[in-house]
Amino acid sequence: MTGATSRPATGRIPTVGAGPRRVRLAVSRVDPWSVMKLAFLLSVAIGIMIVVAAVVVWFTLDSLQVFSQLDGLIRQVAGQESPDLLAFVSFEKTVSAATLVGVIDVFLLTALATIGAFLYNIVAALVGGVNVTMTDE
Repeated sequence: MTGATSRPATGRIPTVGAGPRRVRLAVSRVDPWSVMKLAFLLSVAIGIMIVVAAVVVWFTLDSLQVFSQLDGLIRQVAGQESPDLLAFVSFEKTVSAATLVGVIDVFLLTALATIGAFLYNIVAALVGGVNVTMTDE
């Protein structure tokens, strides 16, 4: 047939200029393996940001002489036999503590996100999942 318009596979005739199309979808299942991989990568990035932020804050406070001023204030109040503040907030200890927090962050966030995916799948099986309306603009 010449001049005939082809119909899409759904059998609907496409409408032109009727505005944006709306599609209602339901997220009924989330793959726990993909959630675990994504959560691991994001938590590694957050762990790196924690270490970098700790280093930046430590260098900023050290360049502003905050540690030495606090040490002098503690020595004035508590006496000369008080422990050295700089031994507690040294660069190595600060970076080690930030790295430990980052490693714990990686394990906890990855585990919690994976458990959350399993819980979402269980709840979505009961109530049908989350309904999402998408528009084509």
